[in-house]
Amino acid sequence: MTSQAMYEKALAAIDAAHALDPTKTTINNEEVPYELHYAQKSTSYLEKRAPDAPDHLRLAIRAQHFRRWEVPRSSYPMTRVGYHAWRTYLKKRQAELVMAICEEAGYTAETTQRVGALIRKEDLKQDEETQVLEDVACLVFLDDQFEAFEKEHDEDKIIKILQKTWGKMTEKGHDLALQIPMSGRPQELIAKALAG
Repeated sequence: MTSQAMYEKALAAIDAAHALDPTKTTINNEEVPYELHYAQKSTSYLEKRAPDAPDHLRLAIRAQHFRRWEVPRSSYPMTRVGYHAWRTYLKKRQAELVMAICEEAGYTAETTQRVGALIRKEDLKQDEETQVLEDVACLVFLDDQFEAFEKEHDEDKIIKILQKTWGKMTEKGHDLALQIPMSGRPQELIAKALAG
């Protein structure tokens, strides 16, 4: 099987799972599964951040929230420790599920392991590809989730989260983030967070 055929087979399996997400969002007057929308938006930011990304990075980014809806945040204690335990479990579970898809698509053990390592965000800050994945996740948060998020939390918490998000990103990530169109309160909060 060619590398293109393997990539297309793995991508189709990943997107088929995303399409099962019962949570919907409306895009251009059309209702779509939220995780499919999230995955497609992640891919669009990858095209801007690293247009020549290899297949293993493309697949990891497309699948970084793989079947996430099956393990809701509420299934763990609503504490900081609970949040970190939930995130740790999700990364491990998502990596295992997507590695099985890559193996089924015909990828080598080495490539399959690499996809898993990226989804688990191993060696963040030291590994350039893991950092690209982190940039993409932060960009999608700012572009797609921040406006709703900021309505649910007080200003101090939002500013701390924005500063933490900004600190996780590279200069290339920052440049792309500053191109995201924002207005009103979200724009004010970003300005306050960046002012320090």
